[in-house]
Amino acid sequence: MTPVELSRTVLHAVRRAVDAGELSVAVPTRAVVAPPGPGGCGDYASSIALQLARPAGQTPFQVAEVLRPYLVGTDGITDVVLTGPGFLNISLDRDASDAGLVREILRRGDRYGYADQPDGRVVQLHCPHDLRAVVVAEASARLLRSQGALVRVTAEGFEDVWTSVLGVRVDAVGPAPAELPVNVRPVPVPVPAHGAADPLSLGRDAGRWALLHPAAHDRPRTGDEHLAQRESNPLFRVRYAHARARAATRNAAELGFTAAPGPVAITGSDTGTPTGTGTLTDAAPELLAALADHPRVLAAAADHRAPDRLARHLVAVADAALPFLLTVLPRGGEKPSAAHRARLALAEAVGAVLAGGLDLLGIDAPDHL
Repeated sequence: MTPVELSRTVLHAVRRAVDAGELSVAVPTRAVVAPPGPGGCGDYASSIALQLARPAGQTPFQVAEVLRPYLVGTDGITDVVLTGPGFLNISLDRDASDAGLVREILRRGDRYGYADQPDGRVVQLHCPHDLRAVVVAEASARLLRSQGALVRVTAEGFEDVWTSVLGVRVDAVGPAPAELPVNVRPVPVPVPAHGAADPLSLGRDAGRWALLHPAAHDRPRTGDEHLAQRESNPLFRVRYAHARARAATRNAAELGFTAAPGPVAITGSDTGTPTGTGTLTDAAPELLAALADHPRVLAAAADHRAPDRLARHLVAVADAALPFLLTVLPRGGEKPSAAHRARLALAEAVGAVLAGGLDLLGIDAPDHL
């Protein structure tokens, strides 16, 4: 069960409780599920009971007690524990859940985490005559559109070189009406006269990353460290992980096997220990958690107009993926097995998430690096 499927399952539980007369509330359109916080347990937690408590005229814990029986026993869910004021902590069947997650990512490709349909929102982003503000607004618009919103980006001033170098565009330029104030205003790049490099000198990919990776309240660094082909450069790690994932598919084809989501066996050559078996979770828990969290990150980055959240998430995915990618292909005299096909499927899922995330930031994801 993927996080998106789990969110739908939680909403279905609410709907069943309402139909049974146990809750008197309007069924929300969205149920957020996320990794449990401090004091939580299981694989995911939902605060839906806290959201429904006031309209239901009950305490959050009472609402959670109503919802729990509708979740326990659902295919893919092994347990539901209530913690705190009324958080639902949900444990999943990890074998089925992990393989299902990879299968869903491969089905959606680089659009994994996108909304299924328009949500009716119309958003106007207006920024000052400032390069970083325009780049952040344009990336925010990409994120909002991925979540189903209709977006228009305007700026009080614009330079043609911003398009030719960084590929950034807006829908209109000029002063906005009084009722539309500037609503995208990150900390600008220091002027070159004060010792800062011009981000345009970095080119499209590194220049956009330099402006988007820091949070809006942080001053960006625009030096040539963003061009360095080494591990200290987060952009390099993200693009390198993507290239390694794509290379795994090419190399597997040469060995005569393809991807197939499923359980992964951990061998002695992987761990340095006697041969044993395990699941995808044993092989790459942080990686699977990061991939599962991708839809939530996209939604949060869009809601907060914060493409930096996506940039940092891509770094987390890459850092979790790079050690795992070393285990994908057979070693020595090994023959390709079902475990290798499952690992390759996870590697291809990594490639899809990194490619899709970089595309939303307007950055190229090369297959060779």
